[in-house]
Amino acid sequence: MAHLIENMAYTGAAPWHGLGQRLPQGQSIERWQAAAGMDWTIESSPVQYLDAANQQLSRLREFSEHKVLFRSDTKDALSVVSQRYQVVQPRDVLEFYRDLTEVSGYELETAGVLKGGRKFWALARTNQSANLKGNDQVNGYLLLATSCDGTLATTATPTLVRVVCNNTLSIALNGAPQAIKVPHSTRFDAVTVKRQLGIAVSEWDAFMARLRKMADRKIQPHEATNFFLHVLCDVQPNAALPDNLPNERALLRVQSLYEGKGRGAELDAAKGTAWGLLNSVTEYVDHERRARNVEYRMDSAWFGQGALIKQRALDTALKLAA
Repeated sequence: MAHLIENMAYTGAAPWHGLGQRLPQGQSIERWQAAAGMDWTIESSPVQYLDAANQQLSRLREFSEHKVLFRSDTKDALSVVSQRYQVVQPRDVLEFYRDLTEVSGYELETAGVLKGGRKFWALARTNQSANLKGNDQVNGYLLLATSCDGTLATTATPTLVRVVCNNTLSIALNGAPQAIKVPHSTRFDAVTVKRQLGIAVSEWDAFMARLRKMADRKIQPHEATNFFLHVLCDVQPNAALPDNLPNERALLRVQSLYEGKGRGAELDAAKGTAWGLLNSVTEYVDHERRARNVEYRMDSAWFGQGALIKQRALDTALKLAA
């Protein structure tokens, strides 16, 4: 699939995925809809089929239990879902941020669609920011994403971005991601989600305290090796290595990022610390992990296998710093 560059937009510096149309700051929600390729709606139609292989003799019948979702602009089909499936429109994702940007000091930074419109998202910077030692700055964000093919619940995720390298990481506390997920069997209620998010966002200070512990936790060489083996190769500490080590290429590259090749690896907070271990993995997943193209890497890093790798790295780094 080609990049959907015309269907992504950003403001400020180019985002880590490098795609999109740049917008001036302070644009309206409506301007974001147009620039991000989200100014269309998801329509539905009953599933119909021909009841015989011979079209001359067949009749068109309807399967009432399911419906086809399709784009209003191109008429391209997006998915086949049950009649109970609750659709979230592209405009709903951006509209979620209207009061947050107008009243609460949030600022939209990226928005767009993936996979031809099957997934869409918006990411806004909050008013939360912190510095780890050595002026290693991290900023708070809120990501809202959904799908119309059943692959992703409507999910609001507090996220942080490390400024020096644009690494992204879902905020977690006590070993669990602080995402709010609304399945498509339930109607998406923005007010309820924002109320729930108030609790998650308020935990920023507690999460930052744990990151500072990571930045203070010095790592011995054998601990770094065990960390990467566990996170990337699913090898437990002190276990015998298999003859054919899975993900060996990734292991070697992440080790090199940790040992000084990574962006920000020489900062005091990262050099030889648990925070450095974590960021070597997030940098690899966000910027270097093999993917069909940048769009697919982005999808994986936020919603797929890459996100799972980053979560495992975070969980393991938190345990080291506990």
